[in-house]
Amino acid sequence: MIYQLVQGDQAPQVQAKLTRDDTGAAIDFSGGSCALKFRAKGTTAILFTLAAADVGGNFADGIAVFSFSGTQLDIDEGYYEGEVEITYAGGEVETVFEVLDFYLRADF
Repeated sequence: MIYQLVQGDQAPQVQAKLTRDDTGAAIDFSGGSCALKFRAKGTTAILFTLAAADVGGNFADGIAVFSFSGTQLDIDEGYYEGEVEITYAGGEVETVFEVLDFYLRADF
């Protein structure tokens, strides 16, 4: 799946449902945090990091909602990728193996 974004937008959101591969159970990271590191595809430099919003019980249900804002999408049209990293309440860190793919198109 490729998440589609538009250059210069200031309010798009991406939702990720985090589950265990072996059981399909939701990953409960309540009391912790979740981040999305965003970079251009084929590069190593992180352009920015988004923090997931903790609204209600979404973290307990394994749902991370990332919101782009400000000038974050004032970047070149093209392909990008994101890495999701969970930090549990006890400080343990788990990185989701699957990389999220994005395409940013130019605005009209």
